[in-house]
Amino acid sequence: MTVLALTMGEPAGIGGDIALRAWSERSTGAVPSFVMIDDAGRLRLLADRLGLDAPIREVSSPAEAGAVFATALPVLHQPLPVAVEPGKPDPANVPAVKAAIERAVALALAGEVAGLVTNPIHKHVMYRGGFAFPGHTEFLAALLDRPGLREVMMLACPQLRVVPVTIHLGLAEAIRTLTRADIVEIGRITARALEVDFAISRPRLAVAGLNPHAGEGGSMGREDEDVVGPAVADLRAMGIDAFGPLPSDTLFHPRARQGYDAALCMYHDQALIPIKTIDFDGGVNVTLGLPLVRTSPDHGTAFDLAGTGRSRPDSLIAALSMAAAIAANRAGYHG
Repeated sequence: MTVLALTMGEPAGIGGDIALRAWSERSTGAVPSFVMIDDAGRLRLLADRLGLDAPIREVSSPAEAGAVFATALPVLHQPLPVAVEPGKPDPANVPAVKAAIERAVALALAGEVAGLVTNPIHKHVMYRGGFAFPGHTEFLAALLDRPGLREVMMLACPQLRVVPVTIHLGLAEAIRTLTRADIVEIGRITARALEVDFAISRPRLAVAGLNPHAGEGGSMGREDEDVVGPAVADLRAMGIDAFGPLPSDTLFHPRARQGYDAALCMYHDQALIPIKTIDFDGGVNVTLGLPLVRTSPDHGTAFDLAGTGRSRPDSLIAALSMAAAIAANRAGYHG
C-alpha cells in the first residue's frame, strides 16, 4: 500500500489550504498519493475560495483513493459539526479533528495506508474542546497503548535532523527533569530509526550540551558533567556512535553538520531554533519509535494565512515525501 492518510488538522487553519495546493502540485512527481480525512464539503468551499481547480472526490477506502488521485483529491469524509470560517477556530469541531487522527491511526495499523501525515492542530483550541494530551505525539502514543512504547520527536530537513530530549516543557522544568536514562533511551531510539527509517547503516549522533560551552568543565553548571556526559558514555557502550556533550553554539553551522546524522538536543528551542532557521518552509516533524509511520509539517496553524491563498505547501509536501520514503525504507529493511 503506497497511499498515505492526511488528517484535517485544525480546520480553521491552513491544513486544508496546503493540502489542496499539495495535490495541485502532484504532476511534479514530488507528491506521493494521499487520501484526506476531512469534511468534503468544506474542502470544496475552500477550493472555490482559493480559486483552485481541485475536484474533491469522496471515497470509501484508501485503495479507491489511489485510483482517483491523478484526477481528483480523494477524501474520506469526516463531517464537521460547525461550519468553518478560515482563521476563526471553533472548539465544537475538536471531536472531528480528534476522530480524523484516530481514523488515520486505525488505517495505518490495519495496513490500509503506508503511513499518516498530520496537519497542524492548535493546542489551545484542542484543550478548550476537551483534548487531554500535550500534543499530537502524546496522543498517538496513547492511541497505540503499547507497554514500554517511547515516542520520540525528530525535526528533519535535507540539511539537518534534530531530536529534543525534553519537548513541551518550560525551560526550568526541562532542566529539572532531564535525566541520564532519558538521554540514553532517546538516543537509542534515534539511532535505530536512522538505521531503519532513513537507511543509514552506521548513524552518528552528536549530543548537545545543556549549558553554554557544554558546561565549561563544570564551571557553568554540573549537568553536562554529571548527566549528559555519562549518557553519551552509555550510548557508546551500547555500540552507538555518539559523541559529546558539545557546545550548541558551534553545533549547527554547515561544516559541523557534515560530522553527524542527527543532533540530540536537551530542550525544545535548542533543537527547533536551528532547524527553523535553516529551513523554515521545508522542515518535517517525524515521530520515531512508533510501529507506524507518522510525519507532519513543521509549522503551526497560521490562522492569519488561512483562506488567503498566501500559504505555502512546501513543508507538507516534504512531510508527505518523507513519510513515503520512510515506509519504503521500512519495507526494504533486512537488518
